[in-house]
Order: sequence, then C-alpha cells, then structure tokens
Amino acid sequence: MFLADKASDDGSGIWCSKGTIQRHTELGETTVKRAVRAFLKEGILVETGARTCKNGFTVVYRIDLAKVEALEPTAEPEIETGSTVAPVQSGPGTGATVAGVPGPPRPPNHPKTIHKPPTRKREAETDEDAEKILAAYPPDRLRGKAACLTQIEGAMKDGFRPKDLLQAVQAYATDSAGFTRSKVCFSDNWFQSRRWRAYVEKQAEDREKAKALEADHHARLACWISDRSPMCKHITPPQVTALLASKMVSEAQIQAAGLRS
Repeated sequence: MFLADKASDDGSGIWCSKGTIQRHTELGETTVKRAVRAFLKEGILVETGARTCKNGFTVVYRIDLAKVEALEPTAEPEIETGSTVAPVQSGPGTGATVAGVPGPPRPPNHPKTIHKPPTRKREAETDEDAEKILAAYPPDRLRGKAACLTQIEGAMKDGFRPKDLLQAVQAYATDSAGFTRSKVCFSDNWFQSRRWRAYVEKQAEDREKAKALEADHHARLACWISDRSPMCKHITPPQVTALLASKMVSEAQIQAAGLRS
C-alpha cells in the first residue's frame, strides 16, 4: 500500500529507498527486503531504472497493474439486501421484504447464527512434523520461526516427506558444524531458498544405490541357493525371508539347499 501511494496513476515512478519504506511502515529491514524480492519474483513490481541520491542510487520501480488486477480479492463482497418496508428495525431482521428480497442477516453474536467453519485448517500432525524439523536446525542460527514453519509446511504439501526434510536438516547441521558466522546460513534464508533440496536429492540417490547393491547381493544369494553352494550356510533367516518375498527363489529350493528342514 505504501508503494502504491508513492506511484503514479499508471503504477510507475516509485523511487523510495528501502530505509524510507521501513521507517514509514514500521517494518524490519529484512522484512522489507524480503517483501520487495517477493513482489519482483511474482512480477507485481518491475525495476525500470535507477535514480541518483546522496548515498549512491535508488532503484525505480513500477507496479504492474495487470498483475495486481489478476490477484484474488481479499475484501468481502458487498451484499445487496434490498429495501425493506420499515427501514429501521428494532432487532435483527429475518422476515420477508419487498419483492421477496431477504432482509439483513442476523449479527454474528446472535444465538441462532450459524458460523461457517474456517477456510484453512492446520493439521496437528503437520505442525508437529514442522516443529520437529525446525528444532533440528542449529539453534545459534534460528531466525524467523513463523516463516520457517510456513516454508517447511509448504515443502510437505509439495510432496516431500517429513523424514527426508528432517534428515536434510540434520545433514546440514553436521556438514556446517564449526563454520564461522560469516559462512553459516540462517534458518529463514535456508528454508526459503530451499537449500535442503540438495540434501533430499542426495538421500534419494543414496537410497537408489543401496537398493541396487541389495538387489545385486540378493541375486548372488539366489545363485548360491540354486546351485546348492556350500556358501548357503552363511545365508541368514532374514535374508531367506527377503528372497522368498522377492520370489527370486522358491520354498522348494530353500529346502533343497538345506536352509529349512
């Protein structure tokens, strides 16, 4: 709203520094910078040039009015209730009106008012997982808890498993242990920039490699069983169960190899 107040009718000509925005909106410097970056990323704001000032230069912005018009409205639409026979009512109007148009609804505190359920429900399980993931982040670098939790919940809604996100945070904490303050990343930036994604992808690669090694090992065990090799004595009961589940060997082959009586 502050940027819109500074803009021309066509949305152009905004050239106020972030410090000015911060003073007038009473927001933090980091919050202002983050909001401007988000507006630029969404295309709501557009950089159109720079203007010199005593401290160097100030970026000139333009508000893309088409982008703003495409946003969903946040204000409640006005409800046309029509005219009534008696404009002034002593109590909440619920009776019939002229031309069949209903009168004003009951006030929210009326005992018979039926309240609509909230449009957004936060699931306790999701909140607990997000809290647990954030708690694993190095405590000396925690910043912007609410923003971090929002980013974590967004990642889980995108299909990333809480377990993988937790392991990613733990892996980063291990890798960055002993880093100087100039090299560490604070939690709000770490989650917003999705730096955890590289760790999650690495975990997926490691799991695929482990599956491939396990499949190769099971194939070798199946060959031992098929050949009734003396090496069968080294096959453990859990491995026998896994081989049967994968249908790489049959029960008859297991018994022929002497692994079951």
